[in-house]
Amino acid sequence: WAGVPFLIRAGKSLSMTATEVLVKLKQAPISRLGPAQGNYFRLRLGPELSISLGARVKRPGPQLVSMASELMAVRQDCCDEIDPYERLLTDAMHGDALLFVRSDAVEAAWAIVEPILGNATPLFDYEPGTWGPMEADGLASEIGGWHNPQGVA
Repeated sequence: WAGVPFLIRAGKSLSMTATEVLVKLKQAPISRLGPAQGNYFRLRLGPELSISLGARVKRPGPQLVSMASELMAVRQDCCDEIDPYERLLTDAMHGDALLFVRSDAVEAAWAIVEPILGNATPLFDYEPGTWGPMEADGLASEIGGWHNPQGVA
């Protein structure tokens, strides 16, 4: 994964609440359907669960022109599904440690995080309901900008 950029955007009162992984694939070196954005995989982890594949496909008709297309699978909620915290507490009461972190893993994480806690990073204000401070836009400008999640249809 050397050289692969990973961007994480987190904040309070952003435009929407979504936990999403977007994997942008490289563009094909030669395209007979004209220039277009690359294909992608999207994994929506919350609040709705979905998996999407975005691809450029040939537009119907005689011209060799592409159009965006997305194939999406959305998980349908069951009637008896429990909330995440309810599951966590139930597992704790039953002694199931699968969702819990071991103490050595917590200590290893603190060994990484603690040295940077004292660094004074500037904080920028932003309006509630936006995608965060404008200063954040410059962080991703060299690789095509931020991806803003959209609601699942």
